Amino acid sequence: MQSKNWIGGGWITPSGKVVTVKNPSRLTEEVGVLYLSDRSHVLEAQQAARSAQKSWAAQTGATRGEILFQMASALEKHADDLASLASREMGKQIGEMRGEVMRGVNLLRYYAGEGMRANGNLIPAADTNVLQYSRRVPLGVVAVITPWNFPVAIPIWKIAPALICGNSVIWKPAENGSLTATRLAEIFAETKLPAGVLNLVIGKGREIGNVLTDEADIDAVSFTGSSETGKQIAVACAGRNIKYQTEMGGKNAAVILADADLDKTVPILLSGAFRSAGQKCTATSRIIVEKAIYQPLVERLQTAMGLCRVGEASDPAAYLGPVASAAQYETVNKYVLLAGEQARLVAESPAVDAADQGYFIRPMIVEGVSADHALVQEEVFGPLAIMLAADNFDQAIELCNQTVYGLSASLFTRDLASAHRFLDLAQAGMVRVNQETAGVEYQAPFGGMKLSSSHTREQGQAALDFYSEIKTCAIKYAW
Repeated sequence: MQSKNWIGGGWITPSGKVVTVKNPSRLTEEVGVLYLSDRSHVLEAQQAARSAQKSWAAQTGATRGEILFQMASALEKHADDLASLASREMGKQIGEMRGEVMRGVNLLRYYAGEGMRANGNLIPAADTNVLQYSRRVPLGVVAVITPWNFPVAIPIWKIAPALICGNSVIWKPAENGSLTATRLAEIFAETKLPAGVLNLVIGKGREIGNVLTDEADIDAVSFTGSSETGKQIAVACAGRNIKYQTEMGGKNAAVILADADLDKTVPILLSGAFRSAGQKCTATSRIIVEKAIYQPLVERLQTAMGLCRVGEASDPAAYLGPVASAAQYETVNKYVLLAGEQARLVAESPAVDAADQGYFIRPMIVEGVSADHALVQEEVFGPLAIMLAADNFDQAIELCNQTVYGLSASLFTRDLASAHRFLDLAQAGMVRVNQETAGVEYQAPFGGMKLSSSHTREQGQAALDFYSEIKTCAIKYAW
């Protein structure tokens, strides 16, 4: 497999730098080759997107919706081979990856339906014989910059609402997901999607990302990635007075009250913390526990962690696979070493077979550090969770909110009053009771508070607010 750019409906293989992609589960296996783009490819994609956008916007919503339905069907047809490629490229366990691809199918179908739904409101007028209403209109050309941890779902939950609103798209995926992105573009090319409406440019962010955000003739940027890069994009877009959306980091808490059902809570905690090797912005990284049940929870976690087997991503019996890359392996291991030096081990998974053949990191839970420690405050983005003890509900909420991030938080309790208080008091964009922090349905708004987000929302109906503008129309029909 080799990467290609898809620009103006045609395939282009850049002649610049070449990068070999290795399977993070088995470093001796070559998955494919990336051909990286330069500034000229970005500007070519911008021209193609601008040329195609007006005719795309002129299509009826029903026509655009029908093409999204075609994209969904094509993706479903190729689901297994795409999931296999993505799993080999970035290391997500194959069962999870298949689920992610089907989420992409469902997202496309969900937004396809928007082509036949109302896109405005009738507004009363103070004057007589006046028809006044609002309607959504496209932004124009949207740049979509996506991460490697969800190489199918995140691009689709950006691209699908952008397209149904009448925008054209320039998509720049993360380097570690670029083979998957190429295959996804090949799948979409089988449909009747007009040339230039969706354009794919493969390359390093530091080499073509700034060209896209600072130079290209675009009208909006939707970005998911690190907080530092997100803030830089926000500054660039604000300087150009174009719309931007940044989804960034998280340090998500699961709060367990003394009345929680621990037998049901423990599997949910482990899934939230360690599925996808903890490489989710919504992953559970802080476990805040009322002292009355702290030790019983520890004992259950120690038993349950014995079942969290790390294995090759292609192994359907593995609980999690490797982290995605050498850089990610190095970053996460710095926190693992810090935990070994300054924290106490609570529980860890069994040792990894053939760990030297891939980027495998054993999931672990630690305790014994203060609430302001780096392990508690900084996003690890790997299979490491921290336990903190709380005297009561109020202290648990205080610890939950003691972070610069505000993406997701969960509470485990049988008490309805505590549940409602938590939903009110937790400073996070997504708050849940008796559910993991990492699960958010595609029809619901996705986004965070504080440094987790630029305060817009993705997915659900909320995505349409970002990918469109409101035009207020009025006509006096008798005078």
